[in-house]
Amino acid sequence: MTTVMNRLALARDISGPAAIPGIETSVNGIGAVCDPLGALYLPDAGLLVVSDLHLEKGAAFARRGMMLPPYDTLATLTVLAAVVSRYDPKLVVSLGDNFHDRVGSKHLPENFRALIVNMARGREWIWINGNHDPDGIVDLPGTSADEMHYAGLTFRHEPRNGLQSGEISGHLHPSATVRRRDKSVRRPCFATDGARLLMPAFGVMSGGLDLGHHAMKGLFDKASLVAHLLGRDRIYSVRYGNLRG
Repeated sequence: MTTVMNRLALARDISGPAAIPGIETSVNGIGAVCDPLGALYLPDAGLLVVSDLHLEKGAAFARRGMMLPPYDTLATLTVLAAVVSRYDPKLVVSLGDNFHDRVGSKHLPENFRALIVNMARGREWIWINGNHDPDGIVDLPGTSADEMHYAGLTFRHEPRNGLQSGEISGHLHPSATVRRRDKSVRRPCFATDGARLLMPAFGVMSGGLDLGHHAMKGLFDKASLVAHLLGRDRIYSVRYGNLRG
């Protein structure tokens, strides 16, 4: 709950691209900005990328008789609206697991649907299909696709095995751990070795998988790998070799 409140507070503090700066990076030679709220912006293409929104996660659990706090969709969309307003992109790409299950977009309450319609007005929107929502979206603006090739990059939900140049993906919810004074801090992160980039989960109720996990094996050149950790009010960039194992 504390992390959610921090993200909402940070979203309220954003009044423009200069308010809380992101970290500049590049993916296969294409310039990008890692935003403190967990989005990636490609300024030359006017393209905003988010991943793993997991909208309606609470509702999906409720359908299975498991109760979670019901605020996740509103909180995630509030943060998303902040980054869309911040960059005013021409195109938004959401990298899969947009909804937490196959029926999430069909049963999305109208007030949340209206928020997405308002965000999408005047811009293109691509919903990449994920393993949680492989059938695409229902009655929402934009287009569904399994992957997208644009601006010299490939956008997909699940990263391909081995080293990949020009890939931007999600799915694994990367996180990293650093030691601060006498305690360790684990935070979601962007992970990139300059060739590919793995996005943090944007959904406020999504967990994380440490960069040292076996699922990450072989995805990066670890000598060049940097974790851009999402802090309370900024991004902290740490080379892989300096992370706590």
